[in-house]
Amino acid sequence: MKGRRIVLDHIGTREAAALLVDGQLDDLLIEEGDAPRPGAIYRAICDRPLKGQGGMMVRLPEGGTGFLRQGKGLRPGQALLVQVTGISEDGKAVPLTDRVLFKSRFAIVTPGAPGSTSRAAFPRTRSARVCASSPKKGWRARPRASGLILRSVCEGASEDDIAEDIASMRALAEAVTADAEGAEPEALTEGDGPHLLAWRDWVADDVMTEPGGFERENVLDQIEGLKSARVTTGEGSIFVEPTRALVAVDVNTGGDTTPAAALKANLAAARALPRALRLRGLGGQIVVDFAPMSKAHRKQLEQSIRASFRNDPVETSLVGWSPMGLFELQRKRERPGLARLLSKL
Repeated sequence: MKGRRIVLDHIGTREAAALLVDGQLDDLLIEEGDAPRPGAIYRAICDRPLKGQGGMMVRLPEGGTGFLRQGKGLRPGQALLVQVTGISEDGKAVPLTDRVLFKSRFAIVTPGAPGSTSRAAFPRTRSARVCASSPKKGWRARPRASGLILRSVCEGASEDDIAEDIASMRALAEAVTADAEGAEPEALTEGDGPHLLAWRDWVADDVMTEPGGFERENVLDQIEGLKSARVTTGEGSIFVEPTRALVAVDVNTGGDTTPAAALKANLAAARALPRALRLRGLGGQIVVDFAPMSKAHRKQLEQSIRASFRNDPVETSLVGWSPMGLFELQRKRERPGLARLLSKL
């Protein structure tokens, strides 16, 4: 089927969502089930500072432990709002931030960050009009309470829908921030599951919600194919292999022995890499061993890598070339690894 389709279903008892582009699996979300969801908000209690790192260990509900990277000015025993920013590895603390965001499909409310902004795709004139039409005499009635970001998906949506979304997120933000003080850690929001995340972040022509959609749309077979490290790119192949320390990516030219084989394989690998990492839920340090090519072609390859990751939903920093000729990336760990998820099913 041509176009973009969202399929909402379950794998076993786990909630899952798939984004298909022209029938090919382009993004995948599966509920981990036994770990805090990214985006969940807690009232945490500061426990102990980590000297030399500038961070703070905090206590979470049910005996959990979190790590707040910026601990300056905090003291043990202090209560504060924190939000889960990513996936914690086995045996490690949950990564947290004290810059709490309330994110929905059309709007992001930012407590303690005054102002009203919009992305470039959403005209400022309409942005101001929507803010003014928000309930309770307009968003600007209390400019210092919270900031507002209108997401680019607002373009084409009705002003009533946007204003309703803003009001809902603002009400949630006010309720949560009012509960920031307390002597014990407490879960204040649980974060969004795969179905809500798909509605919030993906744009599609069609949404399938009937049970059994993964089997009918061949999603299960495509997930099974992700167990292999090999990814065919059309101009050779890449092998994506996670280790405990990093993710190693190897680029192969295949049977092509022409002078341009390495560059073609590397450009194809650059295009395929974001999707390969996204579907496998891989993050952290990533090292790519591209096929040997002239250093004169590096700039062209870097431009292709940058273009490929520009629209990827997972924050990725392109570090650059190492002295050994490997290309390094740093990718946010905001999804559980697919291999870990499938091992629990």
